Amino acid sequence: MKILLLSTFELQGGAAIACKRLQQALEKQGISAKMLVRDKQTDDEQVCSIYEKRPKWFGRFRFLWERLVIWLNNGFSRHNLFAVSIANTGYRIDRHPFVKWADVIHLHWVNQGFLSLKSIAKLSSLGKPVVWTMHDQWAYTGICHYTGGCLKYYTQCQACAKLKHACKKDLSRRIFKKKAEIYRSGKITFLGCSQWIADEARKSALCHESRICSIPNAIDCTVYGKKNKAEVRQSLHLPTDKKLLLFGACKVTDDRKGFNYLKEACEYLSRREKISKDELLIVVFGGNSEEIAALLPYPVYHVGYIRDAEKMIDLYNAVDLFVIPSMEDNLPNTIMEAMACGTPCVGFDVGGIPEMIDHRQNGYVAEYKNADDLANGIHWILEEADPEILSTNARKKVEQSYSKEIVAKQHITLYHSLLS
Repeated sequence: MKILLLSTFELQGGAAIACKRLQQALEKQGISAKMLVRDKQTDDEQVCSIYEKRPKWFGRFRFLWERLVIWLNNGFSRHNLFAVSIANTGYRIDRHPFVKWADVIHLHWVNQGFLSLKSIAKLSSLGKPVVWTMHDQWAYTGICHYTGGCLKYYTQCQACAKLKHACKKDLSRRIFKKKAEIYRSGKITFLGCSQWIADEARKSALCHESRICSIPNAIDCTVYGKKNKAEVRQSLHLPTDKKLLLFGACKVTDDRKGFNYLKEACEYLSRREKISKDELLIVVFGGNSEEIAALLPYPVYHVGYIRDAEKMIDLYNAVDLFVIPSMEDNLPNTIMEAMACGTPCVGFDVGGIPEMIDHRQNGYVAEYKNADDLANGIHWILEEADPEILSTNARKKVEQSYSKEIVAKQHITLYHSLLS
């Protein structure tokens, strides 16, 4: 069995990392798996970049062309310019040697000029099983990657709140109709990496008649694991006599990542003297991390954007908890990674987060958008719960639910069912 995984990036972003981990997990199980990407970041021979056949500037042009069309259709406004995609341009890859080689074609995150809707239609017409892992909501909405609570996709996207000049026949409706034409054949199997996103896809007018399954992302539990906390803190020059709270994202100032709720929660803890300023240090990683240091009532140590996996593993091991106050999220790799390192997590009851964090067993699930309850969760983990029990339970959850072996076998079972 030969599996081709498609992703815009090889390693950039959570969806790409999840795709790469799946490719490696399948190979460990004896399955031939390759990746076809727009942007390649390693020298892995099993990964091919579309740029090997075409100049890189052409891909950049495709990305800019898509943004230009969105900008024009949005009344020359940059409002939510990068929160939506229309897939009006992309590479035709149905004749690519990797595609011809494959028995199963597995799409992951393919936006930003990699695959157009026409490209996807061509792939689905080849007669080969096509699987599409939904790393966000774009597959079953008109144009948005996360809906912000909008439920129009249950019937038909139109008058989109992401567009500044929305109307009944706007861009969201036109793209929604194009997707409906492609999906009507029923040749695409949609795969949710959380049960939440699979359930939402079933409610969508686009996908409610499609085959929809749920298989989580994978993680290598031999790479992500527990280390001696004191030793790791010393190596990272972090204090050994304080509680450490970790927060981070690709871009920490992204509204969807919920920094303002963390800020409110910390202010609540400080104001009520639940945790003193001498006891707690907040460690922040990711883009723009230096911008938020002055906004928090506790000392902040920002480490910037981390590309090295080993350093990230050390960071997870150095801290006492990881806080993820996202307002929208699917199945965050960061929670999986932190828990694999034995670090409990606090997050809101939204998306796939409550599927990962078992409330008061390996972390704390706070009431959605409730900063006070987020503070309660932070306080409970740092001051009340047994850290060893939390750590053991967190690690066990990852081993039992997200290990590469378990997740790869679930995918293999799906592939066999589609081929038979």
